[in-house]
Amino acid sequence: MRADNDNRKHITHDPFVGLPLFATDKEIAKALVGATRADKWLREVFPTLASKTGFPQVDKIHGGRAVPLVKLYYSQYLGLNTAIPGSAPEGETRLGQWNGRQKRRLA
Repeated sequence: MRADNDNRKHITHDPFVGLPLFATDKEIAKALVGATRADKWLREVFPTLASKTGFPQVDKIHGGRAVPLVKLYYSQYLGLNTAIPGSAPEGETRLGQWNGRQKRRLA
């Protein structure tokens, strides 16, 4: 726990902290690659990225891309959503397959 008078910056590894729910492409670029590289990244890389399937589109009502969806896209892109070995429940679930039990019918 930090004291109220602790003036150290809070260190976070989430580049999207501080962005609004719907951010502009420039805000997203600054969060991803930093302010110094954002303009070049927007010109050279972003057009390809924006055309990829799964990358969130600009929401016309809010005038920006949904930041949680951008985060999800990058989690999948970087492989962060894969299961951690040993974390999966034991056994295999087979939905819709016969499980060997029969219902008893009343005559």
